Amino acid sequence: MNSSKHTELANHAWSVADLLRGDYKQSDYGKVILPFTVLRRLECVLAPTKDKVLEVAARYEDQDLNPDRFLRIASSHSFYNTSTYTLKAIAGDPSHAAKYLNEYYGAFSPNAREVLERYDFAQQIKRLDAADLLYQVVGRFADLDLRPVKRDADGKVVLDEDGKPIEIVTNHQMGYIFEELIRRFAEQSNETAGEHFTPREVIRLMVNLLVAPDSDALALPGTVRTVMDPACGTGGMLSAAEEHITSLNPDATVKVFGQELNAESWAICRSDMMIKGQDPENIKYGNSFSLDGHDGATFDYLLANPPFGVEWKKVKDAVEDEHERLGESGRFAAGLPRINDGSLLFLQHMISKMKPVDPSGAGGSRIAIVFNGSPLFTGAAESGESRIRQWILENDWLEGIVALPDQLFYNTGISTYFWVLSNRKARGRRGKVVLLDARDYWRQMWKSLGDKRKELSEQHISEITRLYTEALAVVDAAEKGGGHDLADRAGKIKIFCNEDFGYHRITVERPLKLRFEVAEETLTAITESKPIARATKVEEFVAALRPLVGKSWTTKSDAWIDLKDAVVAAGLTWPTGAPFGKALREAVGVRDPEGEVQRVKGEPEPDPELRDYENVPLEEDVDEYLRREVLPHVPDAWIDHSKTKIGYEIPFTRHFYVYEPPRPLAEIDAELKSLEAEIQALLGEVTE
Repeated sequence: MNSSKHTELANHAWSVADLLRGDYKQSDYGKVILPFTVLRRLECVLAPTKDKVLEVAARYEDQDLNPDRFLRIASSHSFYNTSTYTLKAIAGDPSHAAKYLNEYYGAFSPNAREVLERYDFAQQIKRLDAADLLYQVVGRFADLDLRPVKRDADGKVVLDEDGKPIEIVTNHQMGYIFEELIRRFAEQSNETAGEHFTPREVIRLMVNLLVAPDSDALALPGTVRTVMDPACGTGGMLSAAEEHITSLNPDATVKVFGQELNAESWAICRSDMMIKGQDPENIKYGNSFSLDGHDGATFDYLLANPPFGVEWKKVKDAVEDEHERLGESGRFAAGLPRINDGSLLFLQHMISKMKPVDPSGAGGSRIAIVFNGSPLFTGAAESGESRIRQWILENDWLEGIVALPDQLFYNTGISTYFWVLSNRKARGRRGKVVLLDARDYWRQMWKSLGDKRKELSEQHISEITRLYTEALAVVDAAEKGGGHDLADRAGKIKIFCNEDFGYHRITVERPLKLRFEVAEETLTAITESKPIARATKVEEFVAALRPLVGKSWTTKSDAWIDLKDAVVAAGLTWPTGAPFGKALREAVGVRDPEGEVQRVKGEPEPDPELRDYENVPLEEDVDEYLRREVLPHVPDAWIDHSKTKIGYEIPFTRHFYVYEPPRPLAEIDAELKSLEAEIQALLGEVTE
């Protein structure tokens, strides 16, 4: 089915909006159109075996035995319907449409019925019937041809000249129709389309990078692989992964698993899996963080496009409880990111589902996930994000990161990144990470869709896949070392050691240097100081010091002698206590690069205003760094080692930054003069 056919079928389904206008808000159109599309697809798929299912249902009608297994066998699918009704027949009897449709809907197998229940289908039937629209909507969908293959009048599959079934709407093509309808629904609802599905070409590239290193192993006879997506949406990634693996080996068995929070997306994904012969029970409903639908399970491949920058406040208690209570035996032991971005929680969740690698090297998993730039660098040293990155890199799970073009997704124009992880790296890849800059691989779309203005062509997908797999091959062959370009890739690929992304966050201190003076501003500061006011009768204290206005000292000891003498001479007692002394020094002391170094227990006291922070590569000696980079400029600086922290970040953009020198001034000047001459000429034309 070409794109025009897919659009034609989506338009047919969406044309129901014309019937709903006035009785439904635009934002509610999808609540009718999406479940009826699912219902019609299920009907079309089940039509060839309908008579056989009815025969089996009649046979077991009066028996205590649950006929579910036999009905599934009769339908040739994991779902069935035991009603004699069809949508066409229901549409032909407007006065009984609601009654018959409820009976028809209720006769589906429990797994199919649950899908429709997520759409609140019974309520939509009631609402449509009350508006006298039900039979019209049913009739419109009864005319929508969603048959998988063409059949003749006797129900036999029609073959083409090569002896292959003539396909009308394949499972993959049905996915396109579903997603087109969901996109329109999201636009009408003012929702974010990208929360529901991922561009197909992005999925293809992602699956390529996930599976490419395993192409030889996947071609072996008897291959069985499991694929999991914890934010599966309508199931596009799961479908693409299954198709890619079976394209490498038509005899391979691929079992897919997923979880989805959005009810409509979950319903579509589950119905799609039913249609494809997958077990719909593998698609769980709910929040992956608070209710892990696949608790304890592990998978060969995991992939996801979780929502960018979405907060996890709703599941905060559950996540924090698991983090604190379960520790290493839970999913979130490494750390918790900021509450307004749960991206790295998804990655930890996926890592927890990697298969262990046994001593022989068998087992293990691969992961691919889409992120925006935030997980690369957000979070200071020892923050939750930094600890998660550290955990990933120290466990040597990160295989590579691929930077994608901006404006590639429907809901955001920002740049995005694929992270690829594995706990079964080949020997040569251990301890190394590949960075691939693919931001220049795109073409302009002829028509924008939301924020999506760029797309990847098949050539782009092939080229990026080739670059990545070749980079892995180079890493396999190279000796351990970091930060070198692949010479024949024009700086698009760089290879680093895991440690290259780690750093010591050092605190560089400089001594507090003060001279001391009494000025009118000094007396005002003393008057307003609460510690001094608590220790003295501040008005009398200030009056005692007023004769010293205009006097200055180079050392604290000299200043304090004169200050004490003035206070005692006025008949006052010189207060004791650290708070008073510190407050008085703040009022009398003035920062001066040539002033006296202040000391605490004989050691220089650091000046908070001169404090600085430096990130020093993890494998570099911090004291050597201080001697080389800092002391030549500020010889009295030192490192407070008690404050040193370890952090990890992946500054992707910095590693691929290419300096572009500014244009020569003469060239800029000439251009300005040329523009000025053009403006003068235009002004002359206007005034003539």
